[in-house]
Amino acid sequence: MKWLLIVVAVLVVLVGAVAVIGMTLPRNHTASRTAHVNVSTDSLWEIITDVERYPAWRKDVDSVQRIEAPQLTWREISGSDRITYEATALQKPGNFVAHIADRGLPFGGSWDYRIEPDGTGSKLTITENGEVYNPIFRFVSRYVMGHTATIDKYLSALAVKTGTTKE
Repeated sequence: MKWLLIVVAVLVVLVGAVAVIGMTLPRNHTASRTAHVNVSTDSLWEIITDVERYPAWRKDVDSVQRIEAPQLTWREISGSDRITYEATALQKPGNFVAHIADRGLPFGGSWDYRIEPDGTGSKLTITENGEVYNPIFRFVSRYVMGHTATIDKYLSALAVKTGTTKE
């Protein structure tokens, strides 16, 4: 029984320390990655803005539901997770911004996709302007996962889709 109390006490202290450290971290962050993609800017634009086809090349997306709205709006479904996005910028072929439209999630923010010609292909820069509201998630995002983890996963899937080696 004594060992059980010690284990519980240690866990409480650890969770408390994570929460306190998380509270000291800024709620907002910016993370960016750039990659060369072996397709034209027009082709790359079509790939990243054709949200209904995400499940065909992104293993982290099970399905996509298009939502009728004045601007491009969709819901990505992965397991029990559902996140609604809306396009706040659609300037073909150079700039696409997708903003998390759901309220009540422990995180929010947007991804800004910038496409530029790059030799025979394109240069894609993705900038995440993120917000993490929960201090424990803030700690995990910063020290466990890293702010670029989701961008890196996206770029890896895009590299496979386009036959490109990720930089």
